[in-house]
Amino acid sequence: MDIIQLLPDHIANQIAAGEVIQRPSSVVKELIENSIDSGATEIQLLIQDAGKKSIHVIDNGCGMSYNDVEKCFERHATSKIKKTDDLFEIHTMGFRGEAMASIASISHIELETKLHDQELGTKVLLKGSKLIKKEQCICSNGTSIKIKNLFFNIPARRKFLKSDNVEMRHISEEFNRIALAYPNCKMQFYHNKKELLFLKENNFRQRIVNVIGLKNNEYLVPVNEVTSLVNLSGFICKPEYAKKTRGEQYIFVNNRFIKNYHIQSAISKAFEGLISENHFPSYFINLKVDAKTIDINIHPTKTEIKFEDEKSIYAIIRSAVRKSLGQYNISPSIDFIQENAFNISSAQNLNIKQPEIKVDYNYNPFKNENNNQANKDFEIIFEENQQKKEEFKSLNNDYFIKFSDQDIIVIHTRRAHQRILFEYYLYNMKSATSITQKLTFPKKISLAKNDILVFNEIEKNLKNIGFKFEKNDKNEIVFSGLPSDFNENNLQNTIEDIIENFKNNDSFVENRKNIIAFSLSKKLVVDRKILLNEIEMKNMYNELQKCEQSDFTFDGKPILMKIESTDLNKYFK
Repeated sequence: MDIIQLLPDHIANQIAAGEVIQRPSSVVKELIENSIDSGATEIQLLIQDAGKKSIHVIDNGCGMSYNDVEKCFERHATSKIKKTDDLFEIHTMGFRGEAMASIASISHIELETKLHDQELGTKVLLKGSKLIKKEQCICSNGTSIKIKNLFFNIPARRKFLKSDNVEMRHISEEFNRIALAYPNCKMQFYHNKKELLFLKENNFRQRIVNVIGLKNNEYLVPVNEVTSLVNLSGFICKPEYAKKTRGEQYIFVNNRFIKNYHIQSAISKAFEGLISENHFPSYFINLKVDAKTIDINIHPTKTEIKFEDEKSIYAIIRSAVRKSLGQYNISPSIDFIQENAFNISSAQNLNIKQPEIKVDYNYNPFKNENNNQANKDFEIIFEENQQKKEEFKSLNNDYFIKFSDQDIIVIHTRRAHQRILFEYYLYNMKSATSITQKLTFPKKISLAKNDILVFNEIEKNLKNIGFKFEKNDKNEIVFSGLPSDFNENNLQNTIEDIIENFKNNDSFVENRKNIIAFSLSKKLVVDRKILLNEIEMKNMYNELQKCEQSDFTFDGKPILMKIESTDLNKYFK
């Protein structure tokens, strides 16, 4: 009996949608890329309810004919591939012909489009790939497409969409990538009828400033290099602008945003020695390469890329970035003409004498009266220690030991303190009973636009643990109060740490609290240079015992090790 059968188109499209359309931001990416490919010089993105209600893209591109409108929603329908060789020389953003069919299979679509040389345009309505209506209409040149009720027929997928803030962060990132790649295109971005970005046609440098939200463009250092393999242009940010959050790392290959570990590594290597550990440089790099020397079809989202000669590309990029850092007096330069490592004054005319060493041959440390007294003092101290049983003893700055008749417990000082702080902040977030210390002068920090979106998700939790602040329209947070015992000098780094940890984790409410508490506990943990006294060790141990979990930190690292007296027998067999 035959068991293999062809899948119906609507099921095949939904399967493809699972690869291409992961969330509303995936739809935004595909629609705006189509607008770019249509030759649009003006694009509007209008979002409602973080894309869950509707995603509307309007452009002034070439538009579509009456016959092409219906075809564009069929699987593997594309205007960008004519022959097999075209697959190896891609210049357009979209080309596989799956995106529109996938989107149509999981949403309601309203589309109006018109060719520039036609008097009338075409309007179509679709619901789950099914054509509901198609007619001629009066509309503007270009295309207006509205995607409504995304995942209406896949409730499981819709259920797993994150909060509006999270989804908007992803949408914003997709918009920013295309806006940076095409600074000559006028672009507008609205959410729930509120304007988020209005980008005029501009040069690349000014587009970076407008999109990222830099206070000025003095942070930007130009990078330019022309070789037979690649033409490189763009900007890197000065080392002092490096942040503890990722997100301002943009690489474009032939105007397409891509992710490539080797390129990222090359740029990071160029910044070695110029930025602190765990900080990330910001960069906006354009690469122009022969389309035949790259493969951009290795991932459904087309954001990963494979170079034919990756090693050479790596070397060129690292060298170009390092060269720019040197040219603008940011990194120390090396004078290769001067052979010697140090300048040493000539010593030809100096009379140098050999140093004399004086030795007292009569000195005997064992007959010294002072030394005998020191020995007596040591004996007294030893006897006192014998009489006094110390319950706690420091073992260098990293550990302390608790002694008892039954066992020995070795405690990792910093991890113990971190666990205590973690549970303290976690409790305060849940109970909102924290104490705030008011600042004499307000403390202001500046964040990137995308990081502000993350901050919006956690601001309530931060207020519950004692942070008091207001936001302004300049991507700045002005703090008027901080949790008790919080060092205001750590404020910028601490907030960036929380944001970075938050970006790399799911945003469920409980996990959000854990991430914030964990970030704060790492920042405020006792300095390893400080040696605790016996009272401090005892207090820390007692506080650790009150914790719900005293054996491990939040990220699973062991805090203490217990050695019972019976365990020692195996070492002395």
